Amino acid sequence: MNGAQDLGGAHGFGPVEAEAGEPVFRAEWERRVFALAMAMGFTKTWTLDASRAARESLPPVEYLSSSYYEIWLRGLETQLAEHGLASPEEMRSGLAAGVPKPVARVLAADQVAPLFDGGFPSDRAPAAPPRFQIGDRIVARNDHPAGHTRLPRYIRGRPGVIERIHGAFVFPETAARGEQGPPQWLYTAGFAAEDLWGASAEPGSRVTFAAFESYLGPRA
Repeated sequence: MNGAQDLGGAHGFGPVEAEAGEPVFRAEWERRVFALAMAMGFTKTWTLDASRAARESLPPVEYLSSSYYEIWLRGLETQLAEHGLASPEEMRSGLAAGVPKPVARVLAADQVAPLFDGGFPSDRAPAAPPRFQIGDRIVARNDHPAGHTRLPRYIRGRPGVIERIHGAFVFPETAARGEQGPPQWLYTAGFAAEDLWGASAEPGSRVTFAAFESYLGPRA
């Protein structure tokens, strides 16, 4: 989707400024929102990529005027309503209006540390050999899907070079729809800044991007 979250190379937003000693949470409600999102993800009602898609599909004005965890909260509320786990009225009142809808599993407190220490790897056994090899000249496909995509606008249709092969992983576009499609090879592709932004780019600079195989085609 060409959503408001795809800000790479866009004018008017300024540089990303790293804050020394930046806290993970700036308020207690942010910690709670994150915990709720993790707990609901554990229920298997939706996938990680579906959560990301819910956040990125917010109306642009709402997305751009919201803080990071406000966006997480809005996305979580959207998913709860869409899956019939809580109605907008229940979320506004904080009171359940009926018998809760059952979920596949519930995250218990003693499971949190071992689960998150182990991580949630998304690498999978490949179904076929990689289409590209290091050094191959490629071009990012100029696709504009209506659904979730990790292909940013600023590299679409631009030439690059394969710099690294990472392995095969869950493909986020199918996972966002709750489908279990085949895993895809993931590459690091490098792009000359001049090929992305023309003469106004910083001379000699490059941008690297983690690109799934279906995002790339061979350069003609």
